[in-house]
Amino acid sequence: MTTETRRFVARTAIPLVVVAAAALADEPTAPFGELPVLTDELAAPVRGDWLIQPVERRTGVYHSGPHEVTMTNGLVRRTWRLAPNAATVAFDNLLTGAAVIRGVKPEAVLELDGTKYNVGGLVGQPKYAYLRPEWIEALQNDPAAFQFAGLAVGQTKERFAWKRKPYSADVPWPPPGAALTLTFLPPAGKLPGLTVSVCYEMYDGMPLVCKWLSINNGGQIPLRLNAFTNEILAVVERETTGPVKPGWEYPNLHVESDYAFNGATPYEADVTTRWVVDPQHTTQRWPTPALLESRPPFGPDAVLPPGDTFTTFRTFELLYDSTERERKGLSLRRMYRTIAPWVSENPITMDVLPADSATVRAVIDQCAAVGFEMLGLTFGSGFDIENEDPAYSAQIKEWVDYARSRGIEVGGYSLLASRSVSPEHDVIDPKTGKPGGAVYGSMPCLGSPWGIDYLRKVRTFMERTGLSLFEHDGSYPGDQCASTQHPGHRGLADSQWTQWQRITEFYRWCRGQGVYLSVPDWYFLNGSSKVFLGYCEENWTLPRDEQVILSRQNIYDGTWQKTPSMGWSFLPLVNYKGGGAAALIEPLCEHLDVYEAHLAQNLGLGIQCQYRGTRVYDTEVTQAVVKKWVDFYKKYRPILDSDIIHVRRPDARDIDCMLHVNPRLQQKGLAMVFNPLNQPVKRTLSLPLYYTGLQTTAMIRREEGPSSAFRLDRQYSVEVPIEMGPQSATWFVIE
Repeated sequence: MTTETRRFVARTAIPLVVVAAAALADEPTAPFGELPVLTDELAAPVRGDWLIQPVERRTGVYHSGPHEVTMTNGLVRRTWRLAPNAATVAFDNLLTGAAVIRGVKPEAVLELDGTKYNVGGLVGQPKYAYLRPEWIEALQNDPAAFQFAGLAVGQTKERFAWKRKPYSADVPWPPPGAALTLTFLPPAGKLPGLTVSVCYEMYDGMPLVCKWLSINNGGQIPLRLNAFTNEILAVVERETTGPVKPGWEYPNLHVESDYAFNGATPYEADVTTRWVVDPQHTTQRWPTPALLESRPPFGPDAVLPPGDTFTTFRTFELLYDSTERERKGLSLRRMYRTIAPWVSENPITMDVLPADSATVRAVIDQCAAVGFEMLGLTFGSGFDIENEDPAYSAQIKEWVDYARSRGIEVGGYSLLASRSVSPEHDVIDPKTGKPGGAVYGSMPCLGSPWGIDYLRKVRTFMERTGLSLFEHDGSYPGDQCASTQHPGHRGLADSQWTQWQRITEFYRWCRGQGVYLSVPDWYFLNGSSKVFLGYCEENWTLPRDEQVILSRQNIYDGTWQKTPSMGWSFLPLVNYKGGGAAALIEPLCEHLDVYEAHLAQNLGLGIQCQYRGTRVYDTEVTQAVVKKWVDFYKKYRPILDSDIIHVRRPDARDIDCMLHVNPRLQQKGLAMVFNPLNQPVKRTLSLPLYYTGLQTTAMIRREEGPSSAFRLDRQYSVEVPIEMGPQSATWFVIE
């Protein structure tokens, strides 16, 4: 057993099976150690819809042939051939019965000290348009590749600590499942002492696989990891009709890594997923991008001293069972709830300005009176998290302690990206050799003395004051830095990786401390809970009546890939970028109809909004309206934080509707319906209830009224008669 395999065994809480490669050669037909045998029953797909019914079958790793091991949970199955070297020889979507791959590739590729090496893999496949089972027996070893040395099986491990909030969902962490590690040693005579572990996790009840690499230098000299590819799949192409063109259909699976930045959607922030032409796939007339590679866009150019271990980012592969947009979105949202469950945290927040004692204490009292849960010292308020004056941090701690006594959490804002510190500390543009050229024009390098000290200051301030919310405006967006003078990186080639490591280590620390993270970039897999929902800030300068429908459109459009709790909305109650009196919500009592419309659609759709202003309410009547909708949200919180089915997009021409669904709750659905028209309406509303899990009959009540039975049709829908007044909102509870 290699050193790294022993370490894996020591870290795992359950008994492990360790299989030596030599044993496979000596007894090719014997079971692999104590691995259970993959029976026909365990190999068969599970029945039922995994998005509605709990999947009882657990993930397992099985002996599935003389030289094969299989990991499966009844929804997805991946099989590895272990001799004469190890490689993935099958990857199957059990939900559709389709094969994911059409060929055998290496498990990974490394570039070490300027030389590229395949990790595992088998060669000799005659065609790459498909993979015949009989071809697998004839595949051969590549002696120039890293060679399989053993495997270990265990349970999933948490990626970092999660300190839960009172309003966190009751979900397991780490997500239950199984882990498999394949260990490889260098080819003969190369890189003595180096060990590469290819690590997999598969999660119970989801068609989801995770993969990463762990590289240990057990030798006597430092090694440089110039580049790596931690996943290579010859995927079955979805389209072969000609050259790639607009609208090209890529394979129907979602691939995402935790090495992500500069985006508010998983697609914008994805910098590691690459669909490239497979040079071995020569049977099509047109070059087809059907080879999936997961690799960093740059570097990491990391130096591994003797005794050090380098761990790559993690690649997550979600297999879809449909091309329908809503179902794909539901699958993706389930993935985030599973592998980043802190996204379920959804506190009701007020952003206050100015940050002076009188205003802050008054707003804390108002938040407590109406049931808000969090207060943010927002941008433009004068709050300065970089201030190291003990008197200043003592003042903030006094506010935090007072707020905590009232049941309110307090946090603050900091700007990182799009600011310039100085030529010595900003990122250096590799094209010009001068500061600038960053994603947002200017950006301080997190490897500069200022960048290193910035993160120290922020962390120290949080520890001293007890802040439990951090609004980080413009996180690290992936900027490269050509400086050779910054202590946090050697030069250009390692600058992206080291800066990403520094920001994600800080975010993970925040998550372990119970600090809620609101970050306008896709850092969910590294501890963030919220990104902006998707809105145009200039829209808040429009007349306030127009803001209502636009905000609801943002919610509809922003919840296809995100759960309601993953996106924040925005509502400036005071002047914001102009617009004049027609744009203002203040005085609140004079525009209570608009204020209430925003409260109804935000809280009714599970969206927490950044209410930006000097107060939550201004009169007793305003206070009663705010409390009414906060109480409504808290009463129905589990279902309101559940997934949204997009029934009808707001268009200001007729009623619109979004439907929360959760088959695991007693209240299996809640439909929010809005009438944007200036006249009353009488309609029949069709509600699609398939994802509530109801089969034949739904008990539906309007608001707090009596329930009536509705028969589901063959499309699992019901027809609900509805009458609504002008410019109004209502809801229906489905049980």
